[in-house]
Amino acid sequence: MDTGTYGYPKQGVKKIDPSYDVPEGVDIRGRYDEEFAKILTKDALKFVAELQREFRSHIRYALECRKEAKRRYNEGALPGFDPATRYIREGEWVCAPVPPAVADRKVEITGPVERKMVINALNSGAKVFMADFEDALSPSWENLMRGQVNLKDAVAGTITFNDKARNKVYKLNDQTAKLFVRPRGWHLPEAHIFIDGEPATGCLVDFGLYFYHNHAPFRQTQGAGFGPFFYLPKMEHSREAKIWNNVFERAEKMAGIERGSIRATVLIETLPAVFQMNEILYELRDHSVGLNCGRWDYIFSYVKTFQAHPDRLLPDRVLVGMTQHFMKSYSDLLIRTCHRRGVHAMGGMAAQIPIRDDPAANEAALELVRKDKLREVKAGHDGTWAAHPGLIPACVEVFNNNMGNAPNQIKDAKRDDAASITEEDLLQIPRGVRTMDGLRLNTRVGIQYVAAWLTGSGSVPLYNLMEDAATAEISRVQNWQWIKYGVELDGDGLGVRVSKELFSRVVEEEMARIESEVGKDKFKKGMYKEACKIFKRQCTAPTLDDFLTLDAYNYIVIQHPKGPAKL
Repeated sequence: MDTGTYGYPKQGVKKIDPSYDVPEGVDIRGRYDEEFAKILTKDALKFVAELQREFRSHIRYALECRKEAKRRYNEGALPGFDPATRYIREGEWVCAPVPPAVADRKVEITGPVERKMVINALNSGAKVFMADFEDALSPSWENLMRGQVNLKDAVAGTITFNDKARNKVYKLNDQTAKLFVRPRGWHLPEAHIFIDGEPATGCLVDFGLYFYHNHAPFRQTQGAGFGPFFYLPKMEHSREAKIWNNVFERAEKMAGIERGSIRATVLIETLPAVFQMNEILYELRDHSVGLNCGRWDYIFSYVKTFQAHPDRLLPDRVLVGMTQHFMKSYSDLLIRTCHRRGVHAMGGMAAQIPIRDDPAANEAALELVRKDKLREVKAGHDGTWAAHPGLIPACVEVFNNNMGNAPNQIKDAKRDDAASITEEDLLQIPRGVRTMDGLRLNTRVGIQYVAAWLTGSGSVPLYNLMEDAATAEISRVQNWQWIKYGVELDGDGLGVRVSKELFSRVVEEEMARIESEVGKDKFKKGMYKEACKIFKRQCTAPTLDDFLTLDAYNYIVIQHPKGPAKL
């Protein structure tokens, strides 16, 4: 592929578009659109540029520290609690009180910032909708900017969607979920916006544009004087939480609103972060409303952290659930930590989706969801996540039956028994077998997810589960780990060892299966072959890439040159 500056794809000649009105040092390379121009105003871009200039060196340092930690783990070190911050873990401090507007978060729905999804999620009966610019969204220019337009309309209460195919108009109910927004992680660039000659930081673009346009109406209509509310992904260390805290303070100052207005829940979805939970809350103590068990990414991070440890190989991904000792320990310690500090401890994602053509299978799937949610509420979680509106009633019923009218369990479920959880508990190797079916499922899901991502969908229903980047990452890193160490598939009695040759055969067979499942037409029009190349390359690379999406991002960047087109 022919690439331009920073390794992003060069584009062919395009007609001259009207241009955005930008402040000095800012260059918009995404397509011009009148709707987008209402988001990309000069003042909003100035705010984003100021954030970038103030925090870019801190972000670079944090990412360098991640590399240094990876080097240590690759040389045999294990993550653990930091002796230098014992005083924070043992101190008796608490976070700022939870705002009344979000005291009750029993069930939260998540999904991409697509217009119809935003309306359905806000109307779903969940307490919170987490609108996602991250793992559930393919970060194309169109998706990101339309997402900002959609959220602005949602906060204003004016959002509607005319579905011509179904002859139906979607609009907001009188009662809606509270809106939380998840920007991208620190590591992702935004290659359609350059600031001082380099790509902007994706999360600062997502946060900055949303905050600038929505902080005032949000505080009035949804936050009862607080907000906006956020979810913060992919952190590995409290120094990254400190940057977010400083970003929030800077935003509050710009807007002229009280310190501590903005509130955020941090996803604990990396293995190093579980040892930093107190420290993360401490850094964000004026802006925190808790932590969440981002369990799919957490499994991905376990493999990534121990990529150079052949003694820590995972079983089939379907066997790595919350009953595994290291996962249960993580959940229990998160609940104790959050409640000790006076904030919410949110449970994990139910990824099931309704099975409309098979009532018996649908009921079996719902029973699995109820069982999982019962485990969470009994453990002390204050709320949980679901990926589909169809799951909300079942989740609400379980939490209401076990919590009654209480908005949360912060004061009631102290979980002092979890004080004895050790580093060994949090690192225990998951038990279970590895099978050819596991290798095949990883391959089939991974390729189909990447194909959807390349064509603009970041949240994909596959085999009755909603897959996003986190589950695709598990598929990728597990395949990589099994190939690298030539693991024996010990669960199906074959005793076969995984090799590049075996994997190539599996890829070929699974591509044929995908084609037969989706149909020849869809297979031809979709980007399955490109996705297969990316996924296969990532699974067989000599060194493991940090993120699948960083590599795939180059394929969805479309930069529009400014000035006269050159022939």
